[in-house]
Amino acid sequence: MKRHLERELEKLRKKILTLTAMVEERINKAISSLTRHDPNLARDVIESDREIDKLEVEVEEDCLKILALYQPAAIDLRYVVGILKMNNDLERMGDLSVNIAERATYLAKQREMDLFLDFTDMSEKTISMVKRALDALIKMDATMARAVCAADDEVDEINREMLNVIQDHIAKNPKKLRPLIHLLLAVRHLERIADLATNIAEDVIYMIKGEIVRHRTEDYKSAPQERDKKET
Repeated sequence: MKRHLERELEKLRKKILTLTAMVEERINKAISSLTRHDPNLARDVIESDREIDKLEVEVEEDCLKILALYQPAAIDLRYVVGILKMNNDLERMGDLSVNIAERATYLAKQREMDLFLDFTDMSEKTISMVKRALDALIKMDATMARAVCAADDEVDEINREMLNVIQDHIAKNPKKLRPLIHLLLAVRHLERIADLATNIAEDVIYMIKGEIVRHRTEDYKSAPQERDKKET
């Protein structure tokens, strides 16, 4: 029975890693389509969404099968439960990438609409959070996962600043309300992707340590390495 469980867990691991790679690629493409005014990149993201949805369903079915047939315990149980939760977050990331791509498609047609916002900082920080969260999963590294939780405040602050800038433009340019709303939504989608990366990082900590750190990430924003040393 143990050997069969190990084989199923390895198959599950390969599938979730495939899904993470697909989602990370879509996020990068969606952001590029926005910053480059590239509708072709945006179209690639939108058209590939079904592929992510299909794999997400397969991962969920595999998790439920393992729970029903093998009744895993301890770290194996935490791993399956963690994968089940982050599987949903990854699918949501894919959906948000599509949302960004749809905003990019619309904005690319607005020739008179200058992309006055600099997405570089927020994009880089969001992509970094996603990459580190997924690396934490691959390496089963709690310290890396906690660093992702700590980084979320930076993205939130940039999000607030960018929303304030857009609101000012809306007040001064009411005739451009529609494209400005699309821009505002793109910023919100990016911020939400960062939130989901934090969720994944929290699930990685749960897998490794058996701790539910949701709603108390303040405990992990200072000296994460020292905390890990105390726990090991």
